[in-house]
Amino acid sequence: MHMTLALCLAGLTGCSSTTQLGATGVDRRQFMLVSSDEINAASSQQYQQIIAEARQKGVLDTNAAQVQRLRNIANRLIAQTPRFRPDVKNWQWEVHLVNSDQLNASCMPGGKILFYTGIINRLNLTDDEIAAIMGHEMSHALREHGREQASRDMAQGLGLGILAAAVGLSDGATQAVGMAAQVGLDLPHSRAQEAEADTLGLELMARAGYNPQSALSLWQKMGAASTSAPPKFLSTHPPTAERYAHIQALLPRVMPLYQATLNPGRRYG
Repeated sequence: MHMTLALCLAGLTGCSSTTQLGATGVDRRQFMLVSSDEINAASSQQYQQIIAEARQKGVLDTNAAQVQRLRNIANRLIAQTPRFRPDVKNWQWEVHLVNSDQLNASCMPGGKILFYTGIINRLNLTDDEIAAIMGHEMSHALREHGREQASRDMAQGLGLGILAAAVGLSDGATQAVGMAAQVGLDLPHSRAQEAEADTLGLELMARAGYNPQSALSLWQKMGAASTSAPPKFLSTHPPTAERYAHIQALLPRVMPLYQATLNPGRRYG
């Protein structure tokens, strides 16, 4: 399967980074088989379906003040995104709020932002903490992590099919190999994407004038709200303690960016 992935990498597409290098050094080269247009179109359709269903149920954008709060924060973050990829100027950004108890938020490919009232109200989020969540989710979109995962799934499916045919694997054995690949390749990759979104999101919020230290208080709140978590090797997200340490290590790089927004005339190292 590793050989098949290598052949796909060599023969079907090149590897490149979807974003330009920032202060936090996110420049991992990414494997892409699926086009941005395909992913963005599918994501937009899914987003509009979610919005339509929420509107029909009467739970869409019911709190005008909260919606405006989210859009104000989003506008400041969006203003910083061309620093990482100029083509975002062509994205049709949207921000909506669903009245639901879920502790959830997302930014789909192409800039489709969705927050649930539960995450704001249950965690009593400050603007800076909302910016930490939104910056993280926007970073997934900027780095096209959904497109990257779809590409990996396509390559893995192709590789597994070739392997099964070549060595005569039974259906059960094929499923076992697929599960091993998920635990060994997909989940660690998802955790890497989460850490990457934390990193770029921290820089994004700092440049937008939101205190990056608030990401620590956010994850403290998230940790307290989480009653249980799967073992690390079966989780797509880093453990809270690991995420907390990662953010702490990044603060010396991003705090000067935040401080510069407070004192525009002063230079920071």
